Amino acid sequence: MKNIKINNLFLLLSLVFLSSCSTDFIEEKKNYQQVEAEIYQDEFLANLYVNNLYYLFLPDGDTNMTMWSKSADDNSDIAGRGDVTLFAKATDEVAGRVDINREWATISPVNAHCLLSLGQPIETNPQNDAWTRIRYCNIYINNVDKYDGLEEDFKNQVKGQLYFWRAWQYFELLRLYGGIPIVLEEQPLTANSSVNQTPRSSAADVVNQIAADLDMSKNLLENARPYTADEAGKITAAAAAALKGRVLLTWASPQFNRNDDQSRWQRAYDANLEAYNFCLANGKGLDPDWQNMWFNDNGMESIFAFGFNNYNDNVGGISKNNNTEFQSRPEEQGGNATISPTKSIVDAFPMADGTPYNPNGNLNHFYRNRDPRFYHTFAYNGSIWPYRQNPNYKFWTYRWYPLTAGEGRPVLRTNNRNTNNRSGIFLKKFTNDNSSNVNNFTDSGADYMEIRFAEVVLNLAESAIGINNLSEGKSYIQEVRERAGIQNLDGQYGLSSVNTRDEHFEVVINERKVEFAYENKRFHDLRRWLLYNDSFGTCTRLNQTPIEGMRRKGFFIFAKSDADTYYENGRAVDPFLGSDAPIINRDTTSYPSGVNSYEEFVDYLYDNHFEVVVRDNVESQDDFTFKWYNEYYFFGVYQDLVESAPYLQQTQGWGGSFVPYN
Repeated sequence: MKNIKINNLFLLLSLVFLSSCSTDFIEEKKNYQQVEAEIYQDEFLANLYVNNLYYLFLPDGDTNMTMWSKSADDNSDIAGRGDVTLFAKATDEVAGRVDINREWATISPVNAHCLLSLGQPIETNPQNDAWTRIRYCNIYINNVDKYDGLEEDFKNQVKGQLYFWRAWQYFELLRLYGGIPIVLEEQPLTANSSVNQTPRSSAADVVNQIAADLDMSKNLLENARPYTADEAGKITAAAAAALKGRVLLTWASPQFNRNDDQSRWQRAYDANLEAYNFCLANGKGLDPDWQNMWFNDNGMESIFAFGFNNYNDNVGGISKNNNTEFQSRPEEQGGNATISPTKSIVDAFPMADGTPYNPNGNLNHFYRNRDPRFYHTFAYNGSIWPYRQNPNYKFWTYRWYPLTAGEGRPVLRTNNRNTNNRSGIFLKKFTNDNSSNVNNFTDSGADYMEIRFAEVVLNLAESAIGINNLSEGKSYIQEVRERAGIQNLDGQYGLSSVNTRDEHFEVVINERKVEFAYENKRFHDLRRWLLYNDSFGTCTRLNQTPIEGMRRKGFFIFAKSDADTYYENGRAVDPFLGSDAPIINRDTTSYPSGVNSYEEFVDYLYDNHFEVVVRDNVESQDDFTFKWYNEYYFFGVYQDLVESAPYLQQTQGWGGSFVPYN
């Protein structure tokens, strides 16, 4: 979406001003006030209105998309100032202590673990939070049909996008809080107005409203004016269909569906089957180039993407870069290596034939014969990690003991500055082999696919399993595995031993953990399946490891003089660097006897000169252990909001009686 013009919001605002529109219009937009009638009659102004809404919902520039959430960003007294990594760090994907993974004396709406993402009542000068974004949608939806001036196909295009965004915002609130107020009219800009005092609706009513909005969005966009080339990447009917499938799958999942109501699974199946077929009919599908699909703007896999551009200060234009590559790449290449993937996610990737990896096997062989996605997702000691300036860059992250250190005090090799990473594994996914390290990879314009076709497929797989169409569900998982390049040795891509409904659920959960690793799906998958602990029996039932009590782990790779002896050197001489390396030159092209390729040479080093051990202190706080409270499956209403809006019932478990999932 580098060509989409929504990234140039401020430029457009300037154009509005220069086009002799009143400065009042700009101020009204800025403050979310009632707008003038021209906005409903002029295509340029209508587009400006919609583009501004994209700006309000989408990530800012210089964002690391592996750990970004707008709802986490809203978790602040000042909307947009929260910790965007909050939800990612509350999983097993990365390390980091945050308010919702540490221990508290008590669960209380006055504590920082009670999220602020619900927003604030509408007031005179509202912030960019959930309710002002909903209000922004409501204003246009409820007023545009009162005016003439817009062609019907263009009006459908605008309204279709706004119905999508309203549904999007309600869904973000629903999966955090359950039942919430449903506000479909423009609210007056005063918190004291009785019109604004809307109590919480049931979760069922919220789901129905979201589904209705998405049906409306899809219908309008199917009958809308086609987007121009410059608008490629805006919301489509396929995005509306796919989001509806995601919403109804959430509604069918145990977080909401405590009694395994089959009608909910059927509803989810119907929606996801419709989305699957609709996307295929509109040219979408599983991109055969899994490694590089992130770099194809509006490619076949992309259903709904967050757009970035590659402008820098020397080029001009508004810079909205994606910082994921900068924060993934090692410092030696010019990145800052602040993403530390965990052993838990490494272990989740199956073998090349689709059978599960054995984490209790030979650790020195952890990288061998794995699912092809493993090699595109992670960089590990000895792997090749190209970039434009060095297409054959070999990545090393081994350690050794100095003579003065005792066991347990390894020292990073002195000419490798990858000190920010704490797990010994680096995130390679989303990095482009042709990226330039000029400006430290910070000018990346790679889009982020918030909804991609693989999710549509796995949503359909899970829904099919839910209604006991087990072979159908498995076939969709096999589609994803076939695209990934998994060997089909058993005729079912490693799934021939999967028979029962719960075994199928286990497989689809694990497949999502692999396919969507570091795509901001894990937090909500864990919550919707109640997998943080075994309080509901789902961990035992689905053979999942509880997150609560976990110490997120990584790897140490130690240098060894031979298979039995750790390398020690008080002068910190790198044992593998250069022609006079104390052990062996890692860059040699004269391999030992029987070794015929670089890949075999890496195996030789692991077998003879490396020792892989588990690192148990990946967290910055060495005594940290993950703590989960079941109240986080549905967050409470924070105390300040309860006091200012007493018509909002407090959530069960947070001092109130409102049941959030009914």
